[in-house]
Amino acid sequence: MISYKHSINIIKKSRINIENEILKTTNCLNRVTANDILSKVNNPAADNAAFDGYVINSKDTKYLNKRKKKLFKIVGTIAAGDKTINKKSKSFQTYEIMTGSIIPKGFDTIIPIEQIVFFPDKKKPKYILIDKKIKKYQHIRFKGSDYKKNDLLIKKGTILQPAHILALKSLGISYIKVKKKPNILFFSTGNEISDQAKIPNWKVRNSNSYYLESLANNFLFNFKNGGILRDNHQNKFQKEILKIFSSKFDIIITSGAVSAGKFDFVPSIIKKHKLSKYFKGVAIRPGKPILFAKFKGKHKVIFGLPGNPISSAACFRFFVYPYLQEVLGITEEKPLKAILKNTFIKKINFTRFVKSKINTTKNGKIETEILKGQESFRIHSFVKSNVWTLLPSGKSKFKKGDIVECYLPNHPQKILT
Repeated sequence: MISYKHSINIIKKSRINIENEILKTTNCLNRVTANDILSKVNNPAADNAAFDGYVINSKDTKYLNKRKKKLFKIVGTIAAGDKTINKKSKSFQTYEIMTGSIIPKGFDTIIPIEQIVFFPDKKKPKYILIDKKIKKYQHIRFKGSDYKKNDLLIKKGTILQPAHILALKSLGISYIKVKKKPNILFFSTGNEISDQAKIPNWKVRNSNSYYLESLANNFLFNFKNGGILRDNHQNKFQKEILKIFSSKFDIIITSGAVSAGKFDFVPSIIKKHKLSKYFKGVAIRPGKPILFAKFKGKHKVIFGLPGNPISSAACFRFFVYPYLQEVLGITEEKPLKAILKNTFIKKINFTRFVKSKINTTKNGKIETEILKGQESFRIHSFVKSNVWTLLPSGKSKFKKGDIVECYLPNHPQKILT
């Protein structure tokens, strides 16, 4: 068996080519940017009002005070969406201006509506009264103060979120280049697997295919269920692999038939092919029998996951997802750091993925509790959990109070990448 760290290094050196495509911005949620995206315009596009109020030229207030007041004539109203007023202004003039309106030529500061003194009265004002010096550039949003033209908007390798869609549409970017979604073909294996709701006690309901398919939107791939390979389907599996070589599928995933049992045929079939990379068995729990291979001269790889649902889920999270991250050029995921709430002991040479529950204490610290029921057949603790805690090899006892790394179970930690 190899270490988890070694297995990830092999995976990262087994890249396949995923092509790019150009899509409408509105169709790019959860897609990965294929290049840096630059702003095509200034934002704001021009100096505009940050408050409702009255816009003036600050120079006209230079000598004003309580004893030397001045009336400024109201010469119009400027609403958001009105064209820019470029005509020459006179001294001691003002416009009523609404938030978002373009600052007219010759004006440079805004007095908020709450501070205005009207003359002769508020109902029919003709002037505003100013009795102090007003600073220049008050309550103005400046052209390009958010983004200047050609500023970096989104980095290459970013998983696009709703905030990115808002930014792209706000800045007039209608189409962008993203990585295509990798195509995954999935096979369950075993005579015991059934898609029926009612089964005898010697059968097992098929859950792995449905779990992985449910991850497709979050994990950035297209999923096709290839069905169930029975214990005598070695030849069928071999034929499926040969068909895949000339198909659109990039990644094959099997669940089950990778251990050392009589009917665990996946490793022997895979080893019949020329491979550039291969491992079988990693010092991890759950999921020790996992298999990975890259077919030589092909942009195709296979992951053989254990059949146990929790082992399969853990191996997808800690092997398949890092691989997708690598081939799509996504910035390396950063784990959540948390304080361990309870002591846990494991084998020193094994990496453990443990079902855990994370929470925030009253004083704002993040804690993770390793749940009871870590056996790989136990679904109850998986349902209760909200993170995987990763306990690396090289250490056996993890004590209460230790800082550990945690990963969200059902999607990448996009906000932390």
